[in-house]
Amino acid sequence: MHSEVQALIARSNRLGADPTTTNYAGGNTSAKGEATDPVTGGPVHLLWVKGSGGDLGTITEAGLAVLRLDRLRALVDVYPGIEREDEMVAAFDYCLHGRGGAAPSIDTAMHGLVDAAHVDHLHPDAGIAVATAADGPELTKEIFGDRVRWVPWRRPGFQLGLDITAVAKANPQAIGVILGGHGITAWGATSEECERNSREIIRSAQAYLDERGRPEPFGPVVAGHEPLPPDERRARAAALATVIRGLASTDRPQVGHFTDSDVVLDFVAREGHPALAALGTSCPDHFLRTKVRPMVLDLPPTAPLADTVARLRELHAAYRDDYRAYYERHATPDSPPMRGADPAIVLVPGVGMFSFGANKQTARVAGEFYVNAINVMRGAEAVSRYAPIDEAEKFRIEYWALEEAKLARMPKPKPLATRIALVTGAGSGIGRAIAHRLAAEGACVVVTDRDTAAAEAVAGELGGADAAVAVPLDVTDAAAVAAAVRAAVLAFGGLDLVVNNAGLSLSKSLLDTTEADWDVQHDVMAKGSFLVSRETARVLIDQAMGGDIVYISSKNSLFAGPNNVAYGAAKADQAHQVRLLAAELGGHGIRVNGVNPDGVVRGSGIFAGGWGAQRAAVYGVPEEKLGEFYAQRTLLKREVLPEHVANAVFVLTAGDLTHTTGLHVPVDAGVAAAFLR
Repeated sequence: MHSEVQALIARSNRLGADPTTTNYAGGNTSAKGEATDPVTGGPVHLLWVKGSGGDLGTITEAGLAVLRLDRLRALVDVYPGIEREDEMVAAFDYCLHGRGGAAPSIDTAMHGLVDAAHVDHLHPDAGIAVATAADGPELTKEIFGDRVRWVPWRRPGFQLGLDITAVAKANPQAIGVILGGHGITAWGATSEECERNSREIIRSAQAYLDERGRPEPFGPVVAGHEPLPPDERRARAAALATVIRGLASTDRPQVGHFTDSDVVLDFVAREGHPALAALGTSCPDHFLRTKVRPMVLDLPPTAPLADTVARLRELHAAYRDDYRAYYERHATPDSPPMRGADPAIVLVPGVGMFSFGANKQTARVAGEFYVNAINVMRGAEAVSRYAPIDEAEKFRIEYWALEEAKLARMPKPKPLATRIALVTGAGSGIGRAIAHRLAAEGACVVVTDRDTAAAEAVAGELGGADAAVAVPLDVTDAAAVAAAVRAAVLAFGGLDLVVNNAGLSLSKSLLDTTEADWDVQHDVMAKGSFLVSRETARVLIDQAMGGDIVYISSKNSLFAGPNNVAYGAAKADQAHQVRLLAAELGGHGIRVNGVNPDGVVRGSGIFAGGWGAQRAAVYGVPEEKLGEFYAQRTLLKREVLPEHVANAVFVLTAGDLTHTTGLHVPVDAGVAAAFLR
């Protein structure tokens, strides 16, 4: 790896590690240097710059675009002017060196045209606070003297690169610029100097805000809008999350994220937050994630829940009307179609912030960006007046043809994208296989199990908290079920897909089956499934987005075998719950189906826990041969594995069987005695 590239990546990772320095996937960094042209053997001057969509905190060499500097700078001579500057992005492709690495971003010109070996473009909270202050040019001069200059707002692109280059040439003493309404750009002769200059701008801006800023820039706390105590706050958030997610998913399903950090709670408690929120964010990276402005609840957190829900519905209808009007005010015949009129950010006094996106990471990052925006507003209001770019400019970026093209290049969503699944008994066996399949198909998964360590291990296998969370759950305890569902809702915003899989079994004859044997199996499978279905159905109904409930029943719900009275009766109870709930919940768009496995020996927690030995004894075969025995008694002569059950769950919930409910799917390799009649 080229030494300049090594230094660039290390610098980028350091700068990107701090969200107050630059936000996720925001900003870009670059380095220029000499390499050997593999064709001519002579020297070639190159620009390495963060590619489109990359994240500074995690970028590697593969995330850099590599361009020939001479060709990039030659574009100045063919630049057709600001009205056609978007054409220059396509022209960057003709400047690539070799395969060119990542796709060049819109900011490439800024990095290539500035005559410095290293350039940073960042979105620090303190820098944007100065950039969005009503008297930003004057503050820039007061804070930095002539070391940092002001560049008026201009949409990112080739012309902005020319603007910054002109300022840098006219001010050789300058280490960087404040970009009006946007962020900062700094440069240096070495990577170390460039990073030092970036940090000097950020540090100086923050010190000025801290020393000169008034203490309560958002105004006084509104009586009654103070944060609820933590437990009450989380309970209220869980009660509201499903309704809010349903509203935010009116145009297309969304995943949610909840934030109740001190920054958010202080902002929504203050008198000035509604007016400031209405002004919207300013930095392009912010409002592309958070939309032009948030939806703000105007009731205290102690208002009756029914009143709050009713008010949220009213505010949502008004938000959609306002957003459509915003689109119609600024759209031209060439504008992309409106992408949806639902809010991405919802602020609730005393409770916190709900943010939404096409997946958990997008939802979480939208919330992080709005926290950045709050910090920006606080800084600007502390020393001046918050004055973001105007609405027309926001629209030009939100509905920019280049942004639309970027969206069009995104891969097709997986079948279960945006769906939030809760799987019981997912710490091993069939439940673990189901959790893995649902996550692989794009779902966010809540892994529940009585064995907390096992649940955590499976959640870890599925990825980080953006993909899966572990929640301990004893399905026989109604309070524990309610708590687990609240945890799921707070983790991802709601629920869409519930799998009643938790189970156990004892193989005994009628005379040997004790009352305790009967009770424990019915408590876990019959009662447990009922409790989980009841609690999750409340969420599904409140969301008004439909949903799926799947029962992992058994061939034994139909087949009468020896020494199996308690297990078979509990499974038959589950099987009839499928029919009963399908009939009751269909009016809400909730589909209830079942899967009837048989002989799932390998990987099964039930079989490993003693059931396998007991059934082997009943059938007179060695326990290690039990799977083969079950396979040979089937029509297909195939052994059933946990993955086969997971496949059935996927087929039932992935969207092709939209008109199917009350169905039991056998996954038993063919047991004629268990055929549905």
